[in-house]
Amino acid sequence: MLLALDVGNTNIVLGIYRGTGKESQLLASWRLGTDRSRTADEYGALVTGLLTSAGLNNGDVKDVAVSSVVPPVNRDLTEFSKRYFGVEPFFVSAKCALGMTIRYDNPAEVGADRICNAVGAFAKYGGPLIIIDYGTATTFCAIAENGDYLGGAIAPGITISMNALFSHAARLYPVEFKTPPAAIGKNTINSMQSGAVFGFAGQTDALVTRMKKELGSNAKVIATGGLSVLIQHESSTIDAVDQMITLDGLRLLYERRNAA
Repeated sequence: MLLALDVGNTNIVLGIYRGTGKESQLLASWRLGTDRSRTADEYGALVTGLLTSAGLNNGDVKDVAVSSVVPPVNRDLTEFSKRYFGVEPFFVSAKCALGMTIRYDNPAEVGADRICNAVGAFAKYGGPLIIIDYGTATTFCAIAENGDYLGGAIAPGITISMNALFSHAARLYPVEFKTPPAAIGKNTINSMQSGAVFGFAGQTDALVTRMKKELGSNAKVIATGGLSVLIQHESSTIDAVDQMITLDGLRLLYERRNAA
């Protein structure tokens, strides 16, 4: 079995896969908060407990694959993998066997999560594609019809944007991120919810519209990330939400490494 870890600045998503290729099956997945001070043994205790909850044990894991945009945790993840599973982990980078060409000026600048999203989404939906990932940053990635990674856009994420507002405006305070009854808020809570939900949905539609002019109007738009479902309800351009494309892309890249 393969243990896949998608390490973001805010969360770590873990998945356990049985089998490869078309026979691959995601048995279970979990989400942890990212903690840069977490040690290899703390990872070991947490993951051992998660595996046990799914009726599995450490001996079932034969390989570990990691997509990380948080370099400070990579050393402890490597030690965790060696100590608890006896394997050297596979880390995604632009130097891997990607099965696509990255047409960025400097391919090394493309984050591992964006690479995994591109590979996972193209394998499932084909191209051309626009992939939107609502994470710590909101990323928009453009994928050509043949699967090449063309580039994209990066914007401040929804959560950090709202936290910045609360921390810099003395009379504003954290509110639940949900759709308000109307765009014209009648109180402070609804007004902030309107600015957040409708504002970020509008950002999505504006960027997608511009990207489609360059990529082609037939491009599918796939969203992922924790807040993607809420934004999809208010967006006119998102075709589907798929929370598994990052982990699926990570699995595919691991398999391509082994086949190379």
